[in-house]
Amino acid sequence: MLKPEIRILGFDDGPFDTKSKTTPVIGVIYRGGKFLDGILRTDVEIDGLDSTGKLAKLINSTRHKQQLKVVMLDGITVGGFNIIDIKQLHESTGMPVIVFNRKHPDLDSVRNVLMNLADFDTRWKMVKNAGKIKECKLDNDKKIYYQSLGMADDDVEDTLLLSSTHGDIPEPLRVAHLIATAIVRGESYGRA
Repeated sequence: MLKPEIRILGFDDGPFDTKSKTTPVIGVIYRGGKFLDGILRTDVEIDGLDSTGKLAKLINSTRHKQQLKVVMLDGITVGGFNIIDIKQLHESTGMPVIVFNRKHPDLDSVRNVLMNLADFDTRWKMVKNAGKIKECKLDNDKKIYYQSLGMADDDVEDTLLLSSTHGDIPEPLRVAHLIATAIVRGESYGRA
């Protein structure tokens, strides 16, 4: 049984355009789905390969690390196709990782896009490291999808349900999205 105030660190990236070289990635620390405890920030290259290392450094250097119980990501990519290798992130931080997806990811489409990049093999391995895509039903019978590493499926689903207090999106991800869009655009908008 999870504690209702489990410390979750959720990450989401900001919007960007074709002229951008980087975009912010915001980390929001929440107690369950109720209380905001802290905010972290880094910047990643658009379509780069630096997101895993930058997130690991941010997690390992935060004063909140000892209280954190899980890292949650809104998908495995930030800044376009800057893929977060959740296996490496888990190993580098010692933290369980949950990847949240509102819809079932279309891996065939992702593979087709990645094949156009020179480092396809490296990126595709990162995608495969995220593991099997699993389904979770929310209290309103809506389905969401996740991948995880370092945490039992029952605990992952409990964490997703516990932190989704104001809709279908876990609060750490919803709030990270709002902050990231406000930093880039001057005002928050859109859905995480």
